[in-house]
Amino acid sequence: MPHPLDEFRLIDEPYYAPVAGEIELFERAWKHRLPLLLKGPTGCGKTRFLEHMAWRLGLPLVTVACNEDMTAADLTGRYLLNSGGTFWQDGPLTMAARHGGICYLDEIVEAHADTTTAIHPLTDARRILPLERHGELLRAHPDFLLVASYNPGYQGRGKGLKPSTRQRFGSFSFGYPAPEAEAAIVAHESGVALEVAEQLVKLAGRTRALLEEGLDEGASTRMLIRAGYLIRDGADIMDAVRLNVTQALSDDPEVEASLHALAQACVG
Repeated sequence: MPHPLDEFRLIDEPYYAPVAGEIELFERAWKHRLPLLLKGPTGCGKTRFLEHMAWRLGLPLVTVACNEDMTAADLTGRYLLNSGGTFWQDGPLTMAARHGGICYLDEIVEAHADTTTAIHPLTDARRILPLERHGELLRAHPDFLLVASYNPGYQGRGKGLKPSTRQRFGSFSFGYPAPEAEAAIVAHESGVALEVAEQLVKLAGRTRALLEEGLDEGASTRMLIRAGYLIRDGADIMDAVRLNVTQALSDDPEVEASLHALAQACVG
């Protein structure tokens, strides 16, 4: 009989280059079903790491893209109406907790603070989810795991996790890989030559050094891979960088001009 979450299983192995024993540590945390928080800048590989671990452990991965309009009902479920009357529909958190799998709350700080309190009973020894509207107290499946991610840089914009939420999770801190490792990742994922990937990584490093000078974030590994796709298909390297890096990092004309000049120096 098919598993209710079969559509959320990853068929092919997602490529992930380990950095410092994080795969083994995640597996140990999974053994004890410890809730986990993946912290790091945008596009540094948090989601790819989790996809790799879900594939490695053979678990469905139910992803929720958090946003400020998200309500607790969006996570847990609600009653809907059809021609036959009303019926209850599980939300993504409830589906994973009921049937077993990873529920991934991507960029959890984007969600309204009141929404995150819905996860608290699932992140301690109780591992329960009260579904008050449904009149059900759901005990999490043995194979349920809750994982969330966020960018600590959001704290400077007035967004952060409450201590009462953050302290319920074990935390993995992610950063961008060392230049040699990052270039290897960009080359593998995009298909560009290693020397081209090295140029892109050099540019990214220069942008990341400008966080105090008008940029909210530097170029991510994901941006470099997307630029690499176009370069591999024959696009001019500066056109690919303009589309995926310099014009994507800022809307300020002066900052954009500075980034373009920096790109010319690094890859032009």
